Amino acid sequence: MKLTDILKGSEYSLALFSTESIISLEAKITEKPNKKGGVDPYVKCIIRDKEIKLTPEEIVRQLYTQELIERYGYPKERLVFEYPVYFGREAKRADIVIRDKDDFNVAYIIVEVKKPKAKDGREQLKSYTHSTGASMAVWTNGSAITYYQRKNPNYFVDISNIPKVFETLEDILNTPFTMDDLIKSDKLTQTGKSLKDLITEMEDEVLANAGVDVFEEVFKLIFAKLFDEQIGATDPKYNLEFRNSGQSDIQLKAKIEKLFKKACDKWEGVFSDDAKINLTPPHLSICVSSLEGVKLFNSNLDVVDEAFEYLMSKSSKGEKGQYFTPRYVIDMCVKMLNPKADEPIIDTAAGSSGFPVHTIFHVWKNMQLAKNEPVSHLFTAIKKGYEETEYVQNNVFAIDFDEKAVRVARTLNLIAGDGQTNVMHLNTLDYSRWDTVTKGEQWNDTYNNGFKKLKKLSHTKDFSGFDFILLMANPPFAGDIKEGQILSRYELGMKNGKMQKSVGRDILFIERNINFLKPGGRMAIVLPQGRFNNSSDKYIREFIAERCRILAVVGLHGNTFKPHTGTKTSVLFLQKWDDKLCPKVDNYNIFFATQQKEGKNNSGDKLYWKADKSGMTTDPKLALCDKYGHPVIYHDLHATIDYYDRGGVNKNEPEQITPDGIAEAFVEFAKKEQLSFFVDAPLIK
Repeated sequence: MKLTDILKGSEYSLALFSTESIISLEAKITEKPNKKGGVDPYVKCIIRDKEIKLTPEEIVRQLYTQELIERYGYPKERLVFEYPVYFGREAKRADIVIRDKDDFNVAYIIVEVKKPKAKDGREQLKSYTHSTGASMAVWTNGSAITYYQRKNPNYFVDISNIPKVFETLEDILNTPFTMDDLIKSDKLTQTGKSLKDLITEMEDEVLANAGVDVFEEVFKLIFAKLFDEQIGATDPKYNLEFRNSGQSDIQLKAKIEKLFKKACDKWEGVFSDDAKINLTPPHLSICVSSLEGVKLFNSNLDVVDEAFEYLMSKSSKGEKGQYFTPRYVIDMCVKMLNPKADEPIIDTAAGSSGFPVHTIFHVWKNMQLAKNEPVSHLFTAIKKGYEETEYVQNNVFAIDFDEKAVRVARTLNLIAGDGQTNVMHLNTLDYSRWDTVTKGEQWNDTYNNGFKKLKKLSHTKDFSGFDFILLMANPPFAGDIKEGQILSRYELGMKNGKMQKSVGRDILFIERNINFLKPGGRMAIVLPQGRFNNSSDKYIREFIAERCRILAVVGLHGNTFKPHTGTKTSVLFLQKWDDKLCPKVDNYNIFFATQQKEGKNNSGDKLYWKADKSGMTTDPKLALCDKYGHPVIYHDLHATIDYYDRGGVNKNEPEQITPDGIAEAFVEFAKKEQLSFFVDAPLIK
C-alpha cells in the first residue's frame, strides 16, 4: 500500500519528506482486516514499539519523527508521543515532545501534526508551550512546516529551524545582542515603565507563589545582570548573556547561574560562597524575559536604586525610620558641598549608599571634564582609570546597621570601585562594641579591607573621632535610643548633668557625625523639621552652633519620602569650625531655601517635567527627557544638565535643560561668602 493512497482527500502531504524516508515507511506497512470487509494499514511505531493504525496524521508524525532521529540526532528516549499537557484537571495530548536532556520531565520542543491548518496548529502550540514551559514548537502537515520560539508566555516569533541535538537555539539564531542593541531597545525608555513596575508584575505573575525570598532572588538577578552589562559596556563586541536566546528553561537557569557565580567572584562580600538562584527553571525563565530588555546602567544608577528601594521597603527598613533618599535630593547635597578627589567622604547611615555613589559620580565627572573626555551615560559601567579607582578605593566609605542595605550599598560601590569597596556592616551609634564586632571571623572576611582603611582615618583608639572632610547622611529618625551604654558616650545623651532615659536616634547621629569630621570638614544631614524649631530642641541647636558654622538649611517638600512617610524634613549643611578653613565668628550669613516643585505626588509617585516645561506629569511618555531618553524629575533642587560631544575641542558642551535651582543659588551664596570649598569655581555647575 502506498502512503499517497492513505493521504488521498486529506489536508496532509508528503512534500517535505525524502523519497528514501517514504519508501522506508511504506516497506514497514502491514495490512489488517477491518469490520467493513476491507483492510487498514498498520505500522510498528518508531517510538512506542507497537503496531498502530496508519492515518494521514500518523504518517506525518512517523516521517517527521524519523527526521528528528536521523537528521537532527535526537535519541529515541528523548522523544514522546501523546505527551500529557495539563490544563487544570483536564489533560490534552501533544503529538510529539522532545524532552529536555537534563530533565526528562520537562518539555523542550513540542511538535503538532493533529491540526492540519497552520493557524489552528499555532494556537494549539501556544497553549501547550505556555502550559509546559517548552521554549520551541513545530507545526507541520507534511507540505508546510513552521518553527516557533516562545519568547515569553504570550509572545511567539518565527525561527528558521530547530536545533540539532548538540546545538542550542542560540546557534540557530546566531543573532548578536550587544550593549548597543540593549541601549536601542531599552524596555524602560520604550514603554515608560520603571524597573519597580516590572518587578511588581513579576511578583504578580510568578514570585508571589514561588516560595522564595523575593528580595534575595530579584537581588541575585539584578546582580548578575549588572555584571553582564558592565562587560558589555567595556567590550562593544560582547554578546550579553542575561537573555533567553533559545535555551530550554533548564539550560537558561544553568546559564544565569554561571553568570551569577562570575559576578560573585568579581564582587565579593555581597552573597555567601554557597549562594545560588532558588527560582525554579520556569519561574526564572519568566523573570529573565521580563528583565532581559532593561538597561540597568545609566548616568546615576537610579534605575537600579528605585528597584532596591521598593524591595527594601518590603523588609524591615521602613520600620526603623530609615528610607532611601531620592537621588535629586542627594545630587543637590553633592553639588552644594562640592566634593574633591582628595577629600575622604563617609555616609554613616548609608542605606543604598546614594550619597557616596553620587559623590563618586560628581568627582569622576569633574575628572572627565578636566581631561576633556566625553561624559557618557554609561560612565557608571565603563572601565575606569587608575585615578578614578584610587579615589573610590581610598576615599569613599559607608556604614549601615541593616545587613540587607549594606549588601545593596556594597553592590553599587563595588561597581564604582572596580571590585573593591569600603561599605561596612556596623552600628554607627554603638561604636563601643566595634572592637568586638570586627573580631568576628565572618565579619572580618567580608569587611576587613575597608575597616583597615577606616581605622587610618580615626584619631582615637575607641573610634569616637575621625578625620573625614565630607559626611552626608540621612539617619533614621524613628525610635529612641534607651540603652545606657550608648547614651553615656554622648553629650546629647545628657541633660542638666543627668543621663536622659531616652534620646531620639537622629539626635545622637548629629553629635556622632560632627565627631566624624576633622576641623574644616563639612556635612549634610537630613533631619525632621521639628529639630529646627521645637523649643525643647534648643539645646541641640546650641550644641551644633558651638561646634560648626551653619551653612544652609533647605526645607524639603512633604512628599519627599512618600509613600513611606509624610514626615516633613530639612537638610542641614554644616562646616566644622577651623582656624584656617572656617574661622569661628559670632555673626554670619546662613542660606535658607524651601523646595517648591515637589518631585513626587501625594501617593509617592514620581513627577516629571512636561516636555514643553509648562508643568508636571506622572506619565513618563509625556515627560521632558535628557539626551539618553531618561525622564527628568520635576523639582527645583538643582538644574539638570546634558553634556554633548560636538567633536574637536567641544567634547563636553553643556546644555542646561531645567532652570537653576536651590543648589545653583547656594553656589552663588558660597562664592560670595568665600566659603573654603568654593574658592575655586566647580567645573560642574
